[in-house]
Amino acid sequence: MRDQNRMPIMEALQEVRSSRVLPFDVPGHKQGKGNRELTEFLGEQCLSVDVNSMKPLDNLCHPTSVIREAEILAAEAFRAHQAFFMVGGTTSSVQSMVFAACKEGEKIILPRNVHRSAINALIIGGAVPVYVNPQVDDRLGIALGMDPVELEQVIRQNPDAKAILVNNPTYYGICSDLKRIVALAHEQDMLVLVDEAHGTHFYFSDELPLAAMDGGADMAAVSMHKSGGSLTQSSFLLTGERVNADYVRQIINLSQTTSGSYLLMASLDIARKNMAIHGKEIFREVIALAQYARREINAISGYYAYAKELINGGSVFDFDITKLSVNTLDTGLAGIEVYDILRDEYGIQIEFGDLGNILAYLSVGDREPDVERLVTALADLQRRYKKERTGLLDHEYISPVVAAGPKQAFFGKKQSLPIEETEGRICSEFVMLYPPGIPILAPGERITREILDYIRYAREKGCLVTGPEDMGISRLNVLV
Repeated sequence: MRDQNRMPIMEALQEVRSSRVLPFDVPGHKQGKGNRELTEFLGEQCLSVDVNSMKPLDNLCHPTSVIREAEILAAEAFRAHQAFFMVGGTTSSVQSMVFAACKEGEKIILPRNVHRSAINALIIGGAVPVYVNPQVDDRLGIALGMDPVELEQVIRQNPDAKAILVNNPTYYGICSDLKRIVALAHEQDMLVLVDEAHGTHFYFSDELPLAAMDGGADMAAVSMHKSGGSLTQSSFLLTGERVNADYVRQIINLSQTTSGSYLLMASLDIARKNMAIHGKEIFREVIALAQYARREINAISGYYAYAKELINGGSVFDFDITKLSVNTLDTGLAGIEVYDILRDEYGIQIEFGDLGNILAYLSVGDREPDVERLVTALADLQRRYKKERTGLLDHEYISPVVAAGPKQAFFGKKQSLPIEETEGRICSEFVMLYPPGIPILAPGERITREILDYIRYAREKGCLVTGPEDMGISRLNVLV
């Protein structure tokens, strides 16, 4: 094991800064001298290391020195065979996994409640989705994990599939039985890809669910910026021994920038060191904060902060207890309404609110006084706004009717219609609430009355509906 206290990229940047090399390369702000307002906003320390690839700093597309050393340290910290620094967010990590596993026309098995980045990968790369519709918790209205029993049946029906993609954990904290899924997949020589965007911390605590690499997954996309403390848009792509890492790098280089941000890469390097050295202690405190908040919130009438009691051995194999997921429907308020009130009236920004739930994301930077302020605000909000539940929609997931492939639908001949005239037609674009970015409609799916009612209701409640070409969401593109 190498010394996890090392931060090769940051150390190299410090040397470049101290050398006072005169820049006649990009970026054009020349270490901040060319943009006074930007320098005043971000600071000289920041802009002095916003530099381009040069010999002492290695090259992200073909790393042989400091970036390569940082990759090796990250791989060891995450118990992976190889780690790649990704500066296009976990979206680029998810898409690189899919591109590396499946060629055009090949099948991939995945739950329908994936992030849009996975379906975008199908549109670009032409892989054919075989969806496993997740079970739904009737009380919470949320989609659950991938049930191995249902997955086994889908595998038998599609033995030619090349890979299985798993969300683990989901945005709400639901975890699947990764070991069982990996065993089922590997029996059929299928790869297992894990969208682990919300599970960075699993690698640094014995009290949390199984991490993808520990469960034998072949690739995992890890949002280091979410719970690991790096800068927004920075991510890791991890690979196991069954995967050709050199080919994966080629896939990554098809779309990743050749001008990788050293600010993002250095933040990954520094955050990795912090997690490797202090992660267990950090997440022991995060877990304690989350458990405390959950107890306090559940003592307030109308809220339900759920956790491991949801475990059923199948579609909920485990639960991420750092996730402060709260169902709000018994207060008479949709999750998005609680979200808006917390932000507008209490100055508290939580991660998201959907139709029935909110999520407060607890991680490395949270402290007890902050959690107490959130709990106090929820109690006061409930006292002021609680009402009858009548008329609230009680589910977040509608099983799709797939009528065409995503690539065929997205690039096919289409027409724009008023949204209320699209019932029965095949959608050729996305409609989703963001966050969490899980499509209500994806290209190739039939538009039903239930979906149209859901979209109308979500807009009325104040959800941010995104995806269609028409930014006003009054029209949809459908296949001709």
